[in-house]
Parts: sequence; structure tokens; C-alpha cells
Amino acid sequence: MGKPVLKGTRISVEVILDLLSDGWSEAQLFESYPNLTREQLIAVFAFVRDGVQQDLYMPVRRSA
Repeated sequence: MGKPVLKGTRISVEVILDLLSDGWSEAQLFESYPNLTREQLIAVFAFVRDGVQQDLYMPVRRSA
């Protein structure tokens, strides 16, 4: 069991979330990862949503 990755890639959900939380835009993601699809990006948010709904995540403050 490793970190969850986007189907058909080696891109982890964590990497996508880290980049977005660092201020990356969708355009920057698609430019840097040309094989990334909009559907895969939507799947990242669905994955997180499902975890939140199941109370798998606890809110954590991120230091600046």
C-alpha cells in the first residue's frame, strides 16, 4: 500500500494537492503534467471529498 496515485500515472494525489495549495493554477498543472486530464483532476477532489465525508481527515493548520 502506497500513496494514492492518479490512474494510469505515477502522479500522486498528494503532489496535486501540494501544488494547488502552493497556489498553482489548473493551467500550470496541465502545462507541467501534459498527460493529466481534467477528469483526473476532478477525481482528486472527489477522493478528498469522500475522505472528508467519512471523517478520515482531521483539519490541520499549515504553517506559512
